Amino acid sequence: MTGTLWGVGVGPGDPDLMTVKAARLIAGARVIAYPALTGGDSLARSIAAGLIDASAREIVMDIPMTTARGPAQAAYDTGAAEIAAALDAGEDVVCLCEGDPFFYGSFMYLHARLSGSHDVRVVPGVSSLTACAALAGRPLVARNEVMTILPGPLPDDAMRARLAEAQTLAILKVGRHLPRLRALLDAEGLTRHAIYIERATLPGQRTMPLAEAPDNAPYFSMILITKGADPWL
Repeated sequence: MTGTLWGVGVGPGDPDLMTVKAARLIAGARVIAYPALTGGDSLARSIAAGLIDASAREIVMDIPMTTARGPAQAAYDTGAAEIAAALDAGEDVVCLCEGDPFFYGSFMYLHARLSGSHDVRVVPGVSSLTACAALAGRPLVARNEVMTILPGPLPDDAMRARLAEAQTLAILKVGRHLPRLRALLDAEGLTRHAIYIERATLPGQRTMPLAEAPDNAPYFSMILITKGADPWL
C-alpha cells in the first residue's frame, strides 16, 4: 500500500488560525515536507513548529527566490521525487503550505507532479486575503458585488484594464512593486479607498491608508480597495 500525501494549509501566520484537521494531521505526521527559502527558514514550518513531533522526518524543499522559473521548478521536481519515494514506501506525508494550498499556494506545484500517480488530498487553510480583510475591518463583497484579485507584478496596462471591473480589489504580492502600484492607483483616483496591510496575523503586523504606506514593503503585504467604503480622510 502506498501512502497518502496531505497538502495542509497552515494559515497566514498565527498558529491559532490553523484548522483542527490541519493541527491533527501535523501532530500525527511521521514525515513532514515544506518549502523553505534557499539557505533560509520556512515560514510554513515556523507556523506549525509547536505541533511537529521531534522524531518526524523532514523533507525540506529549498526554493530559490528568483523570477526565473527554472530553478524553482527544479526544486519542486527534487522535492516531489523525495516525497514520492516516501509514499511508495507506504508512508503518509504531510506537506505544509502557508495560507491555503490552492490560493497562490506552493503545494499546487507538488499536486501537479504527484496527483496523477499517488493519493493526494488537500486541507484548506485561512488565506492571506481573508486574514487581511479581518485585520483591516473591511468586508470584501456582498450580494452581487464583484471582487477582483490581482498579483502585484502584473504590468500596468493589464492592471489598469481590470481596476474598473469590480467593487472590491485585492492586490497581492506587493513587495517591491508598492511605489509603482501606488502611483497607478493614485492616477486612477483609488488611493483614498485603498488600505495597505503587511504581515497580517504575524508579529509586527500593520495596517494603514495606502497613502501612508512605506516604499519598502515586505513580500507579505497586500492592498485592499473597497470602492463602496468610506474613504480614508
